[in-house]
Amino acid sequence: MSAWAIAAWMMLGGSTLLLFIGMPVALTFITVNIVGAWFYMGGEAGLAQLARSSVSSVTAFSLTPIPLFVLMGEVLFHTGLALKVIEGVERLIKHVPGRLAVVAVVAGTVFSAISGSTIATTAMLGSLMLPIMLSRGYHPTIAAGPIMAIGAVDMLIPPSALTVLLGSLSGISISKLLIGGVVPGVILSVAFVLWIVVRVSISPHLAPVDPEDAVVHRGWARWSPFFGYVLPTLSIFGVVVGALAAGWATPTECAALGAFATMLLALAYRALTLDALVKALKGTAGISGMILFIILGATTFAQILSFSGASNGLVQLITGQGLSTEMIVVGMMLMLIFLGIFVDQVSMMMITLPIFMPVVQVLGIDVVWFGVMFLICMQLGLLLPPHGLLLMTMRGVAPPSVTMAHIFLAVIPYVTMSLILLTAVFFFPKIATWLPAWIG
Repeated sequence: MSAWAIAAWMMLGGSTLLLFIGMPVALTFITVNIVGAWFYMGGEAGLAQLARSSVSSVTAFSLTPIPLFVLMGEVLFHTGLALKVIEGVERLIKHVPGRLAVVAVVAGTVFSAISGSTIATTAMLGSLMLPIMLSRGYHPTIAAGPIMAIGAVDMLIPPSALTVLLGSLSGISISKLLIGGVVPGVILSVAFVLWIVVRVSISPHLAPVDPEDAVVHRGWARWSPFFGYVLPTLSIFGVVVGALAAGWATPTECAALGAFATMLLALAYRALTLDALVKALKGTAGISGMILFIILGATTFAQILSFSGASNGLVQLITGQGLSTEMIVVGMMLMLIFLGIFVDQVSMMMITLPIFMPVVQVLGIDVVWFGVMFLICMQLGLLLPPHGLLLMTMRGVAPPSVTMAHIFLAVIPYVTMSLILLTAVFFFPKIATWLPAWIG
């Protein structure tokens, strides 16, 4: 066995094994990095270089949007503005089959436009809307499915902390990657609404007619929550994406603008109390610290893999098989979907990007197109049984009457729609690249 193959087995195989036995992601890669640096970078000198690389990896200015995007979502949830948005959406949507499930999708899309956390969106909608739907006779599958599905879409619609992380680790333009996810994210949201309406129209017993529909709010009473809460909240999305698209601000500056706008909005509604602010800052610090600690391990892992010769060896092995570019991309996507069944999204990035990105560059693949498909695969991983992160989140907030069997069944149609979207983006790349190209 060649030297690069031994290095690949040790680094990639060792990290995968540690992840599968349950070691935390950050500790897994730091452990493997220490062993790799000792063997392939010269013992103590290698460990010293590892320490320097670790520090520089988390002090990169390009990572600044991550805590700011997370802060936007945390402020929204802890100040209670999220509840007002749900009320505003609910008053507008009347006499639609599966109305509350449709409300969950539309409200979740609004939250996706101002929150950088998929888990927070699912947990909040699950704890607020799932009990209401169940109390009104909704079947657990039609109630839980949209909430989990729209939580996953949070990854595609900016702002998204994981999109920034992917762009940072892969070298893909963060601006183009953020904008590239907008069209696929909106397509999925619309598809989810259409599915709910069609499904409930065929089987009305899944979502009985809501007694609240008899209460019709007319005129200003119907529209006031929309103009009072939904539209101002969506304006934050306009601030972030508008400044980014117009080229007036970098991703970091847009994230700062978004966080500032969210704070101002909460202050305007007199919802930003000291207690809410402290909770939001604590949540932001916890999530951001975890992500940055993981980046520390991921960046140095890629460096050691390259230094050992494993990266070049794997690239030559893949490109030397005589496969077409399309077949190689399909193989990459299938590997990501397979990994999504077992490991979390950050682990997927850390395991695959050191191998995938050199291949993408050698083959001249459009990196924005590839990056958006990577995001869709990670979004799928959030929903895939048995270990999908949003499935576990739903189990944690759902009443005991909602079983894991219900949760698994509920998510199947939405996984299918996501796979159809992935196929469509593969065959029609402009779905992902048109908006970034038009703006840029």
